[in-house]
Amino acid sequence: MILDAHGHLGRWPDFLIPDPSPEGLVATMDRIGVTAMGVSDLLAVGPDAAEGNRRAAEAARRFPGRFGVWQVYNPHHRTPLTGGPHVWGVKLHPDVHECRLDDPLYEPAFATGLPVLAHGQTDSPWSDPSQFAVVAARHPTIPLLLGHAGLWPYGFARAATLVADHPNVLLEICGSKMTGRWIARLAAMVGAERVLFGSDACFLDLRVGLGRVTLAPLTEPERALILGGNLAGILGLHPDHPDFDHGGQRS
Repeated sequence: MILDAHGHLGRWPDFLIPDPSPEGLVATMDRIGVTAMGVSDLLAVGPDAAEGNRRAAEAARRFPGRFGVWQVYNPHHRTPLTGGPHVWGVKLHPDVHECRLDDPLYEPAFATGLPVLAHGQTDSPWSDPSQFAVVAARHPTIPLLLGHAGLWPYGFARAATLVADHPNVLLEICGSKMTGRWIARLAAMVGAERVLFGSDACFLDLRVGLGRVTLAPLTEPERALILGGNLAGILGLHPDHPDFDHGGQRS
């Protein structure tokens, strides 16, 4: 399985997104062999988390086994988190919400017990990787995905260092500044078992994101962990399990 930990559906006002549809994403996934993608709808990240979460769930129902839903929690709206068979976990975007990741307003998201994917941006007042270390210490049993591994190249190594002693934090590597060499360096710093493939599609090109990992200077066992093995372990997505269909999604 190739599992993309970080994807989106829909449009965003200041990004060119040529095809924001689930149909477009699935077509690209089929072309390059991506089994499933965790998505949040950009409407949910922005002004209407409840409606955006509903739209993401509908896409997951329409394409069984291809999308897992990261339900967005907006701390100002106290978005209901409904769970369900297609849900992979909770998505937080502190920079859009203008709420620090370590703010107690986000505690309901961690109280679900589900994995949490959060935007991580070096030097941001809302989502600097140092805040991931704080939250990880509070919730050591919750898998916490540090989205973009800090986002900026000057912060990648710092992000890995800050969370090195928190094994529940995984570095998710999507972003236009990421490179194959940096992926290999991060794997060397924290272990390949703590690095996750993500593309940020449809913001960014899924093909480019996958290519970075495919061509990175990794061993094949490391590459297999990063491309899907690690996320499959967190989510319990095993293709040989009788409760899963062809796409690796719980049926």
